[in-house]
Amino acid sequence: MRPTNPEVKNWYAIYTRSRAEKRVNEDLQQQGIESFLPIQRKLRQWKDRKKWVEVPLISGYCFVNVTRKDYDRVLQNNNVVCYITFEGKAAAIREDQIAAMKRMLQQNDFEVNINRETFAPGKKVEIIQGPLVGLRGELAEIRGKNKFILRIEQIDQSFSIEVPAEHLSALPEEHTLVS
Repeated sequence: MRPTNPEVKNWYAIYTRSRAEKRVNEDLQQQGIESFLPIQRKLRQWKDRKKWVEVPLISGYCFVNVTRKDYDRVLQNNNVVCYITFEGKAAAIREDQIAAMKRMLQQNDFEVNINRETFAPGKKVEIIQGPLVGLRGELAEIRGKNKFILRIEQIDQSFSIEVPAEHLSALPEEHTLVS
């Protein structure tokens, strides 16, 4: 949905051309538009060597925090394809979901993976130890391993982090999640 108040900023996901996420992020920042590109360091192996590389966590996506004034300016960038929509309107993403994603990427104790699987609703939990303390989401049992799931439904993405069971605490049913 387009922002109605010209002074209020909202986070939105934008879709970029293939392999243009970093370029889009740089261009938007040079234009004074607040953007966030979730990047993760991964060890890649070629036949002759291994190398740490920075890759986008969600291929083809970048996030922007814009007012009504900047909403259309984002689309004028050559490598921006469109806003991610939900029911025909640009999907606004809550500030706490962006903050949770940033916190996940700042920690180094657990590997973050993107997962497009749809998970059956599971136990609602909160991380009570470690670098992600306070983060809330769903616990899913996948292939015998406990994984913590953060859903961002507006862009149909889920993030999973393998977290030791002793770092989790069950939440009462009435708590709202990060998702």
